[in-house]
Amino acid sequence: MTKQLRHVVLLKFKESATPSDIKKVETAFGKLASQIKEIKDLEWGLNNSPEGLNKGFTHCFFVTFDNEEARDIYLPHPAHKAFGNILGPHLEDVLVVDYWNQPSFH
Repeated sequence: MTKQLRHVVLLKFKESATPSDIKKVETAFGKLASQIKEIKDLEWGLNNSPEGLNKGFTHCFFVTFDNEEARDIYLPHPAHKAFGNILGPHLEDVLVVDYWNQPSFH
């Protein structure tokens, strides 16, 4: 298995964020994969856990990089900064975790 760096972003939107606002954020985040060549893969989805433990976080974005250098180019990249400007007014909270994928326990 080739090790890859995973960048997990969980978003909690303000109650004032409209469905249109949230759609703009989803679209803008999704476009980052075509704007930043260091992104190897980007997927996202909405929480649907029945456990009720998401603490108001509704969106998960999962970004894959080959290495820390690629992630370090992504973080200050102008397209990422522009995305932050779209997200900022609607964001209640964010949680970010980066990790190197590990082999399964099979």
